[in-house]
Amino acid sequence: MASFKAIVIEKTEGAPSPILRDFDEADLMEGDVTVRVTHSTVNYKDGLALTGKAPVVRRWPMIPGVDCAGIVESSSSPDFRPGDHVILNGWGTGETHLGAYAEKTRVKSDWLIKLPTGLSAADAMALGTAGYTAMLCLLALERHDLRPERGPAIVTGAAGGVGSVAVALLAGAGWHVLASTGRPEEEAYLRGLGAAEIVTRAELAEKGRPLGKERWAAGVDTVGSTTLANVLSMTRYGGAVAACGLAGGMDLPATVAPFILRNVALLGVDSVMTPKALREQAWGRLARDLDRGKLAAMTRTIRLDEVVQAGRDIVEGKVRGRLVVEIA
Repeated sequence: MASFKAIVIEKTEGAPSPILRDFDEADLMEGDVTVRVTHSTVNYKDGLALTGKAPVVRRWPMIPGVDCAGIVESSSSPDFRPGDHVILNGWGTGETHLGAYAEKTRVKSDWLIKLPTGLSAADAMALGTAGYTAMLCLLALERHDLRPERGPAIVTGAAGGVGSVAVALLAGAGWHVLASTGRPEEEAYLRGLGAAEIVTRAELAEKGRPLGKERWAAGVDTVGSTTLANVLSMTRYGGAVAACGLAGGMDLPATVAPFILRNVALLGVDSVMTPKALREQAWGRLARDLDRGKLAAMTRTIRLDEVVQAGRDIVEGKVRGRLVVEIA
């Protein structure tokens, strides 16, 4: 096809106005693999790009979308052949490189991994960067030698994309999971994913003491700011918290007390530039470990023409779990 459908953001003086329109294939960016996109997803970061709430987009015009699953259409890389089913997460797609909300994308082969056995393209995008990040957090905690017998684990922002998958993964691995959320109406949903207890957002949102009562051995934090500071202050001796999000802010109003008095570790988790070997490990674990029933329970499917509104909704905290975008 000489042109294809894509959501395109043009540079404007005010808020961006993403539109679904025809895009010329000749305007795709450099890369050695062209992928026919079949599925994508909507992450919080995508919402920021679509609404302009944060300076995610750094090239104009831009096709947003940081994740895609699809089929290789053409390749000059020895690693991929036409017909291969592949996944792409991060690497600046939707930010500096034309992204996934389109029927086609052209990218560097180093950015792609093959779709793991046992996962469909829709499953992979039901997980997307959010689910893959949740698994990176679990792997980080395991590398720190944390196991369920050490005590409970807390997940903040638990009703969101990363949080939902983190709750399901931790529960599936045998952890007693505390799910923190500001949406009390989601209690049944979170318990269905495996949460044993619900912690209200208010318990962690206000400034607390440098050291609080020891409540959990591990944590996955998607919120940052005061919430992360409080989670750290209540982590048990020798525990650790994997931090992967900033929905509550980029600041960290904490003290060194948990680190030097309780030997607590703060584990930073990046999903954008993760080396390929770790990406493949994370996706392999997701294919093997995640309960498909729980994945289905947290997932809703939308069309490409519904993505712009979904981006607004996710930034406003109206999206529960995961969204899969059917491109075709």
